[in-house]
Amino acid sequence: MLVHDLSSMIDAARQQVASTANAALTTLYWQMGHRVLTQVTGGQRAEYGGQIVSAAGRQLEARYGRGFGEKSLRHMVRFAEAFPSPEIVSALRRQLSWSHFKQLIYMEDELKRTFYAEMCRVEGWSTRTLAQKIDSMLFERTALSKKPEDLIRGELAALRDREELTPALVFQDPYMLDFLELSDSYSEKDLESAILREIERFLLELGVGFAFVERQKRITLDGDDYYLDLLFFHRRMRRLVAIELKIGDFKPSDSGQMELYLRWLDRHERQPAEQAPLGIILCAGKKRETVEYLDLDARGIHVAEYLTELPPREVLQERLHRAIASARARLEISTGADVDVASSGRAVAIGGLKRKPKGRNRRSRATTAR
Repeated sequence: MLVHDLSSMIDAARQQVASTANAALTTLYWQMGHRVLTQVTGGQRAEYGGQIVSAAGRQLEARYGRGFGEKSLRHMVRFAEAFPSPEIVSALRRQLSWSHFKQLIYMEDELKRTFYAEMCRVEGWSTRTLAQKIDSMLFERTALSKKPEDLIRGELAALRDREELTPALVFQDPYMLDFLELSDSYSEKDLESAILREIERFLLELGVGFAFVERQKRITLDGDDYYLDLLFFHRRMRRLVAIELKIGDFKPSDSGQMELYLRWLDRHERQPAEQAPLGIILCAGKKRETVEYLDLDARGIHVAEYLTELPPREVLQERLHRAIASARARLEISTGADVDVASSGRAVAIGGLKRKPKGRNRRSRATTAR
């Protein structure tokens, strides 16, 4: 017992020393990069002072080792250029190592870079996890990326300043479910069973903070039973998150079904300290104009596609960039002029709630992402 306690004290002290050393080195690298950027290159990227930087790097490497050579010095300059605010660097340096920053500083898109930096800080990603998130194009798949740039900056600022994690930062589209290894023909029950079989990987795809609460949650109204496919809880948002699975394309009636479930959860399951429940409709496909006209975000409903087979990265990248551009254009148009949907004859009636048959497995279990 004594040895265990002493070992814990040693490990804690070592971790604290490592964290302090990492923060100090990160600050030093930024200061060096900032000095070169402002006093040698005049703030211009170009060739970073060319021969001056090369000569300084050779001398520093001879005196302090490879960690301060020309290549490292150029990384530091890029670091100061990508993160010009010392306050932001100070806020990130205890959670992000120099290896984290080197993955971020060469991202040309400032918003994408800020997103990954803040999510890395909040969720405590390792450098390996950060690389995986970038490779899977997480930013492009978030609901946040579909918003106009000023709104993206506002939400990222709220995350940085107030630790406010919004649904737009958490929800994705599409979700990558290739690990389920489903055959060409499968039912909703097959999809649900496959998710439960791979619940840990599904939680990782959803994102950090999700805890699995229950499958086939029974909801009784007027003597009729309805069954919600999957129920989760998000710890940081402090919200229940209901997920409905659809093997076909999204239909307007699906939103009516989800809205009923959310209202029932809000009345019967929501705890005093929690915020209103949210819903995700996971479907094999969706028509974006239909989803847009329903204005589901205002009702706490997110419609997303899932992919059981991943297309080539270039195809996925093109598809996501096209979706981002289209969504941002629509939002900018809608904020510029109000449209009376009802008078245009294109209002959509929501209904057709479909009850699921009884006799489905409704066992509850609690699983948390690790």
